[in-house]
Amino acid sequence: MDKQFTAGILTISDKGAAGKRKDESGDVVAKMLEEQGFLIMRKKIIPDNRQEIEDTLIEWIDREGFSFIVTSGGTGLSPTDVTPQAMEKVIDYEVPGMAEAMRAASLKKTPHAMISRAMAGVRKSSLIINLPGSPGGARDNLSVVFPALNHALLKLSGDPSDCAIQSVKKPLLV
Repeated sequence: MDKQFTAGILTISDKGAAGKRKDESGDVVAKMLEEQGFLIMRKKIIPDNRQEIEDTLIEWIDREGFSFIVTSGGTGLSPTDVTPQAMEKVIDYEVPGMAEAMRAASLKKTPHAMISRAMAGVRKSSLIINLPGSPGGARDNLSVVFPALNHALLKLSGDPSDCAIQSVKKPLLV
């Protein structure tokens, strides 16, 4: 990381919120973000409740100013999986390439990746990504976005530098 960014980790799980399941995914995400130099500001478990997801994301961005929020859980096809619907309500715009990259990488491990509705999006100058609820899925998907994450967060924080990769010496031929 070129700069230390703040992060929030929001685990979305009815069982986790009720104390019936340990938040292994949240723990995995926290460890990975800390290793990348993030300052973890909040780590919270809430139930699969659309309004509560929306309210938490808005609070963490609008009031607390987190640079990056990772959600874990609620991205499948179950009737209680409402994370993408909540995301759509709070983001200003989507960053589809991140979710596409996560799904593409996950498809190499499981065909279930094609039913993921995980998203990535921006609200104000903060990036939000949705990860699967399983610890392995959360780890694998977060690893996929790490190579572009610092650049994305720098751009969102107002970095005026060029976006071109400096190691490319010649123009690419089409």
